[in-house]
Amino acid sequence: MGRGEPGVPSGFTWRGRHYVVASVESSWKSHGEDRGDVYVRRHWFDVVTACGVRLRIYFDRNPGRSGSKRSRWWVYSVSSTT
Repeated sequence: MGRGEPGVPSGFTWRGRHYVVASVESSWKSHGEDRGDVYVRRHWFDVVTACGVRLRIYFDRNPGRSGSKRSRWWVYSVSSTT
């Protein structure tokens, strides 16, 4: 996190249910291009929650006009670890 990268939240609420992040299985970055410049667009994380749900979440470095911290994190996919 000391390099300006986002840290995975220890917990969050999604669709009315609270999830506690137990572990981060993997992380990577995706890049975008604008007028010939390449930049980091999203930071992706595969996380496992305390209740056994696997989530793929991402942090959007350019969330649009709102700029709120809430609108920067998104859930991409959900699956079970069993």
